[in-house]
Amino acid sequence: MNIAIIGAGAGIGLESVLLALKKGHIVTALSTNTDQILNHPNLIKINGSATSPKDLKNAIKNADAVLITVGTKNKKATTLFSDIAKTLTEVTDELNFTSPVLVITGFGAGDSKRYLSFFMKTVISLFLKDQYINKTIMEETITKSNMKWEIIRPGMLTNGGSNSNYKVISELQKGMKVGKISRADVAEFLITEAENPLNLYKYVALTN
Repeated sequence: MNIAIIGAGAGIGLESVLLALKKGHIVTALSTNTDQILNHPNLIKINGSATSPKDLKNAIKNADAVLITVGTKNKKATTLFSDIAKTLTEVTDELNFTSPVLVITGFGAGDSKRYLSFFMKTVISLFLKDQYINKTIMEETITKSNMKWEIIRPGMLTNGGSNSNYKVISELQKGMKVGKISRADVAEFLITEAENPLNLYKYVALTN
């Protein structure tokens, strides 16, 4: 299948590219910097922005599934995530796009904020508050769109390898514990879900 990965140059996006290629898929990788992605016969690299309608359209137009994995190291106020959601909505409407769109936000966005551990609530409040406010807007924009969406909310990301022993939680429950998870495990979930979407129109939390 053809998988479009938006934000493919690092982190979860890069892990997803590598895994998708390993599993024999064709990958269209959009990033502002694709230098970290080694060339491959099944790989199409697009240097561009997820907030550019032209770049995004080129990346997803032939995709059987789209993965939105964009992150930022900027801890200050940002509109990056909401801008991507707005552009994505416009482009998918224009294309009459019907393939699944899997979107990474984070546990703590939207109504999951009430279920954070004290530690994670403190970390987000001190360092990532503005990011999560904007990720919440992203979720709201996408879930109100015509997209065949799925929102994925990983816990605290690590650089560990994949052990395939992570939990997939599709309902918010009192006392639930969402802790660390490796980027490699998140990538494994994304590619598996792209191949066989089981959680469309759901908010899914991932944790070890």
